[in-house]
Amino acid sequence: MSNKLIIFVAASLLVLGGCSKGGTKPDEEAAAGEAAAGDADYSTQAGLEAGGVGAGGAYVEPGMEPGDEALLTETVIYFDFDTARIRPEYSEVLAAHARRLAANPGVSVRLEGHADERGSREYNIGLGERRAQAVRQALMLQGVNSVQITTVSYGEERPADPASDEEAWAKNRRVELAYSE
Repeated sequence: MSNKLIIFVAASLLVLGGCSKGGTKPDEEAAAGEAAAGDADYSTQAGLEAGGVGAGGAYVEPGMEPGDEALLTETVIYFDFDTARIRPEYSEVLAAHARRLAANPGVSVRLEGHADERGSREYNIGLGERRAQAVRQALMLQGVNSVQITTVSYGEERPADPASDEEAWAKNRRVELAYSE
């Protein structure tokens, strides 16, 4: 069991290494970031650091980056079958949530882990917990204080879709981020 945990943590660190501010971005992301930076209106940067107006007139909290408000609308992280590995497509979403939490110590988040109906009830509670802990670890690696994060596992008890097919199961394998101030 401890070897699996070490392997999981090592793999998570490798996957999430690209999420930190100092991390290396893939070439396409770096090029997109440079293009966006070239188009940015730097006259509002001070306002953004103090909490101001971002793209499209939306409020940007202190410590957040332009574009984070769109990423923060995604509050569900989906998982593949029988795994607690965070998919790469959620790295930017989690990075935006981490920036929000790190910049606002009074804000906390509850990570609600879920599983589909396949497997025993006990196994699914454990799987939901592992998923919530994976998201917790990803947030903490990006500077979020552990006291801001709580986790709970509902296993298969609160399905997003009660049907018994692959489409429903895919919706049920998730972690939901629930904020409180």
